[in-house]
Amino acid sequence: MRKILVAIDGSPCALKAVAYTARQFAGVSDVQITLFHVLPYVPAAFWDDGHVLSEEEKEVREKIVDKWLSAQTSRLEPIFRDAIEILLKRGIDQQQIAVRSVSDSYDTAGSILEEARTGGYQTIVIGRCGRSQTERLIMGSVTGKVIGHGTGIAVCVVE
Repeated sequence: MRKILVAIDGSPCALKAVAYTARQFAGVSDVQITLFHVLPYVPAAFWDDGHVLSEEEKEVREKIVDKWLSAQTSRLEPIFRDAIEILLKRGIDQQQIAVRSVSDSYDTAGSILEEARTGGYQTIVIGRCGRSQTERLIMGSVTGKVIGHGTGIAVCVVE
């Protein structure tokens, strides 16, 4: 069975990657497509006060972090729903679709690559929004990092 990891973030570029994957693999029965989303790590403001927290402060902080994580997770539902709808409309069978997310990542590209390697995926499909060369140099690019460090895994970039 071929395993395809499609990195999604809800952007139009990511949905183009989903549509591309659907076109390429519609009607292919021996493929498993996993939609993968990386939630950002809890913002430093939620955990770094510059001092050791008391038990009471820890409890309050835990509730704040749980609420933040819950809100972030609830945002995933429509992202996955839209991507699954694209796959189904283009002929991918429901049993061929899986969803997965991670929520403890400092490095989105690293998380995508780690999932691909540990999950035994042969291909990563990722969308790339057009950014200027200057923006890519200053800010970096998840897509660029996946390409640069994706040794041994096919990487398909959809723009």
